[in-house]
Amino acid sequence: QTQLVESGGGLVQAGGSLELSCTASGIIFSINAMNWYRQAPGKQRELVATITSHGSTNYADSVKGRFTISRDNPKKTVYLRMNSLKPEDTAVYYCHTVVIITRMDYWGQGTQVTVSS
Repeated sequence: QTQLVESGGGLVQAGGSLELSCTASGIIFSINAMNWYRQAPGKQRELVATITSHGSTNYADSVKGRFTISRDNPKKTVYLRMNSLKPEDTAVYYCHTVVIITRMDYWGQGTQVTVSS
C-alpha cells in the first residue's frame, strides 16, 4: 500500500523557518519525482516545489530563494525547508507524487503551516 506521510508543520512568526518532511512507503521512491503543494483557505491548491529523481528542482515564483526542496532516497523522504516565512505562506502543505510505473498519483494527508504577522 502506497502512503505519503507528512510532518513538521506548525505555527511560526513571520521571518521564521520550518522544515517539512514527507516519508513514502510502498513505492520505489528513488525513481519518482516528488512534489510539494499547498492550499490556502479559499484558494486553489498550487504547486510549490518539485524535485526529480535526478535531483533537479523547480519552484513557484512566490517561494524562489526562500524554500528548498531536497530528498534522501535511502530514507524515502522528501523535505521542504522554508525560510523567511510570510503570512501569505499560511496553508496546508501536501506531499504528492505520480508513480512512474503505474501513473497513479498519491497525496499525503497534509500538514498545516501557519505564519503569524
